[in-house]
Amino acid sequence: MSKRILVIEDEANIQELIKYNLEKNGYKVTVADNGVDGLEEALANVPDLILLDLMLPGLDGLEVCKRLRMEKQTKKIPIFMLTAKSEELDKVLGLELGADDYITKPFSIKELIARIRAAMRRISDDNTSEASEGKGVKILKVNDIEIDCERYEVRKNGEKLALTLKEFELLKMLIENKGRVLTRDFLLDKIWGYDYVGETRTVDVHIRHVRQKINDDEGSNQMIETIRGVGYRFISEGER
Repeated sequence: MSKRILVIEDEANIQELIKYNLEKNGYKVTVADNGVDGLEEALANVPDLILLDLMLPGLDGLEVCKRLRMEKQTKKIPIFMLTAKSEELDKVLGLELGADDYITKPFSIKELIARIRAAMRRISDDNTSEASEGKGVKILKVNDIEIDCERYEVRKNGEKLALTLKEFELLKMLIENKGRVLTRDFLLDKIWGYDYVGETRTVDVHIRHVRQKINDDEGSNQMIETIRGVGYRFISEGER
């Protein structure tokens, strides 16, 4: 079955460009030209992935993203934010509100398709893995953190934490490789599913969010350690 992509974009020429190329590559595409209609469409007919413009009439992309992440049926859907702005603040805001990644206009259609394919592979792999596990429950425990890999839930001292899918995957990857330094490029490849050359701000923002949510303050007891110029590693209590 073809994967469904919702494009929320108000510029007609960009709509047509994206729709044509996505359909050419086998995807089913629905288009909305404003934030209100886009949000309603996403909730009424949940897509497999959303391309969301930042500057939209009605509701802007940041608000649409925020609301999508608050709804049960859309909180885990991959969201790629499209923005004509190059300011770091806009990119970071989008990521912190729950966008999985951003693409700055003008963008390469080839790169866009590659990122979408990678995201779709991740969805397929996750579904296959979940089906193969059946009723078995895989629990990871380290320090005061507990990860339920089947339910995609994280608890600290028994209290459930509200992590996005990418934040969950990052924390899980770090814990599964505790004590090992994971580079930003490695994390991009494994979590986002593509070999992203250039800026790695996406990883840094998601790591910062994970730290905030697990209350991982800087200092001698910090669990996620930054290896400057390289990446990150998770440190258990016995390794400190």
